[in-house]
Amino acid sequence: MQTNSIGNQIKNFITGRSILNRLIVINIAIFLLVNIVNVIYKLGNIQPFIDHCGDSRNPLMYLLALPANTQSLLIYPWTVFSYMFLHEQLFHIFFNMFMLYMGGQLFISFIGEKKLLSVYIIGGLVGATFYIIAFNIFPAFAIIKNCSLALGASASVLAVFFAIVTYAPNYNVMLFLLFKVKLKYVALIFVIIDVFNVIGDNPGGWFAHIGGALWGFLFALQYRKNSKSLFNFNFSKISSLFKRKKKKLKVEYSEKPKRPLSDEEFNKNKAENQKRMDTILDKISKSGYTSLSAEEKEFLFRISKKG
Repeated sequence: MQTNSIGNQIKNFITGRSILNRLIVINIAIFLLVNIVNVIYKLGNIQPFIDHCGDSRNPLMYLLALPANTQSLLIYPWTVFSYMFLHEQLFHIFFNMFMLYMGGQLFISFIGEKKLLSVYIIGGLVGATFYIIAFNIFPAFAIIKNCSLALGASASVLAVFFAIVTYAPNYNVMLFLLFKVKLKYVALIFVIIDVFNVIGDNPGGWFAHIGGALWGFLFALQYRKNSKSLFNFNFSKISSLFKRKKKKLKVEYSEKPKRPLSDEEFNKNKAENQKRMDTILDKISKSGYTSLSAEEKEFLFRISKKG
């Protein structure tokens, strides 16, 4: 019974229409594909591909990982997208998907699912840009530039995470299931870790992380101000690829259609909703999500769906 229950949960997660579910499933599927190739090479005693730097790599790395070398990037331009779904190590994908799931759930609750995909994709692109620029302008990377590859969803995940940190910095989360801590302090821990990584074994990852986190911060800053700036991209067409299509039902109304709101009425309603949203967010930051009334939770859910 318990095995069937777990199996059903996994099946429901894989077949779920949520964008968050689909992002995680795509990352896991590519991880499995890469490691299946590794197993085939190992069991078949096949000589791994040796690159010009003398490193033995899975051939999929060259097709999907992001090269720091701009000449290689021109040959594999799609890697600016594919790298953000690529993992080879178990701990790497486990940590990234755990953070994506936790941060994504909060993102959907506060901001809405419609913006999740755009923040993930653009965060990854900004991270890729930071990585490529850094490796091509700083002399410290001149020796390793031609052999460096970036992979992993970290920049995209940090974009999602820092968006929600910026939007609700005082929201309490359980850290290691032991004690409550505000999101802004969790973010500070990540920043400290990344600062040490710049002089460690993964300097390229540090620049990508900073790029992703910066995008999440700027997005949430503008989103909370209801800005119509370049930070509000419409990824609705791409989002539809992550969801199953529902059959449209034709509904006929006999009643007289409602009069459209005037600009004054629309702005008044918008200001009232924002004021109420700020009050609810303050309440969450002080007492937690569970302190909200059923009406407040319903309002928060309704507003997030519009986001």
